[in-house]
Amino acid sequence: MKMLKIWLTAIALLIMAQNLFAQGAIEITRGSDKAAPIAVVPFGWQGSTPLPEDMAEVVANDLRSSGMFTPFDRRNMLSTPTQASEIFPRDWRILGVEYVVAGQVSVDPAVDQYRLQFSLYSVIREEVLMTRTVSGTRSQLRDMSHHLSDLVFEEITGIKGAFNTKLLYVAAERFSADNTRFTLQRSDYDGARAVTLLQSREPILTPSYAPDGQRIAYVSFESGRPEIFVHYIQTGRRERITSFEGLNGAPSWSPNGQRLAFVLSRDGNPEIYVMELASKQLRRITNHFAIDTEPDWLNDDTLVFTSDRGGRPQIYKQNINNGNTERLSYVGNYNANAKLSVDGRTMVMVHRQEGNRNFQIAIQDLERGNLRVLTETSLDESPTVAPNGVMLIYATRQQGRGVLMLVSTNGRARSVIPTQFTDLRVPSWSPYLP
Repeated sequence: MKMLKIWLTAIALLIMAQNLFAQGAIEITRGSDKAAPIAVVPFGWQGSTPLPEDMAEVVANDLRSSGMFTPFDRRNMLSTPTQASEIFPRDWRILGVEYVVAGQVSVDPAVDQYRLQFSLYSVIREEVLMTRTVSGTRSQLRDMSHHLSDLVFEEITGIKGAFNTKLLYVAAERFSADNTRFTLQRSDYDGARAVTLLQSREPILTPSYAPDGQRIAYVSFESGRPEIFVHYIQTGRRERITSFEGLNGAPSWSPNGQRLAFVLSRDGNPEIYVMELASKQLRRITNHFAIDTEPDWLNDDTLVFTSDRGGRPQIYKQNINNGNTERLSYVGNYNANAKLSVDGRTMVMVHRQEGNRNFQIAIQDLERGNLRVLTETSLDESPTVAPNGVMLIYATRQQGRGVLMLVSTNGRARSVIPTQFTDLRVPSWSPYLP
C-alpha cells in the first residue's frame, strides 16, 4: 500500500502540476455559429387525463443542447398546430422561426400503447420535410421523445442524432468524515431516469462504455486497492480483469470492443498496457521513465495518452504495433485526459493556457491543429464526447460541490446535468444504442 500511495501521489502531482511549456503557433479561437430558430409546438393529446410527459419540452431541450438550434418560447407562439395542415408559414415567418415541429399523441390504454405522429415543417421552403410516427409504452415516452429529436436533428443537419443515448457517472454521498458511499449511476444523456448499477463504500473510478453499449469497465477499490472490472449491464455480472500490485487504472475500450487499454505500475512505473479480452493476453505498450496515463483509442491500432515525458503533461499518440510515437498537443502548458470523437477528427481534453491557473475543457481539430476553449469554469476534468461529436459532458465544481456540465462543441449551449446527488464525477457517454 505504501508504494501504491506513492504512485497515486505522483499521478495527482502530474495532474495538478504547474506548467510553463512554450506555446505553439496554433490559433486559439472562441467562435460560434448562429443557431437555427425552431418551434417545437406542445403536442396535441387525445387522452382523458394529462399526458404523463411533456414530450415537446423534452424535444426542445434536446435540440437546444446541441447548440445548433434555438427553440422558440411556446408562450409567444401565435398558434399551436398539431399537424402539418394547420401550420401557416406567415405566422412563423413573422416570429423569425425557420422550422416547426408539430405532433399529436394518442393512447390505447388497454395495451398501454402510446402513438405520436409528428411533422417537421420548413418555414422558409413552405413544405413538410418529414412526417413520422413513433410508438411505445408509458415508460418509453422519453425514449420516444429522444428518438423524435434524433430524427429532426439528422433531417436538418445531416448528422446522426445522439439524444437517445445513455450516461454513466459516479456519485459520492458523504454521510460523515469517514463514511462515504459511492454509486455508479446510469441515466439518459440529460440525467433523467437514473438507475444505480453498483454501490460501494470504497471509491469507484473512471467508468468506460464498451462500443456495444452492454459492458462497462471501471476501477473499484472495494478490496482495499485498485482493480479493474468489466460489468455486464443487463445481468449485473462482473468480471475482474486486473488486480496487480500497485496502480490499476483508466480502462479504455478499443473501437472493436476486443481490447482494453489501461494503466499499470506492475513494473515500477505507470505505463500503458493493452489486454486481449478473449485470451487475457497482456502487452505493455509504453516504455518510458515518465508517467504515461489516461489512454484512449484513436483507432484499433493507435492510442492517445497523457505523458509528462516532455517535462509537462501533454497528449501523445502511439501505434501499438510498431511503437511510433507523436506528440499531439502544443498549445498551453497543460493538456491531459484526452477523449477522441468517433470519427477521430477531433480531440477534447483538460487544458490550461499560458499564464492561466484555470483548468478548462478545450477541443482540438486533429487535421488542422486549431484549438478552441469550450468552458468558462475553472476546475474542469473528465470530458466525455457524444458519439456524434456534437456535445460533451465534463465534471467541474460549483459552490463547493461536484456537478456535471453539458456543453455543445460549438460552444453555444451549456447547462448543468440535473441529478439528485450533490457530488458527481467521471462521466462516460454511451455509444449509439439499438
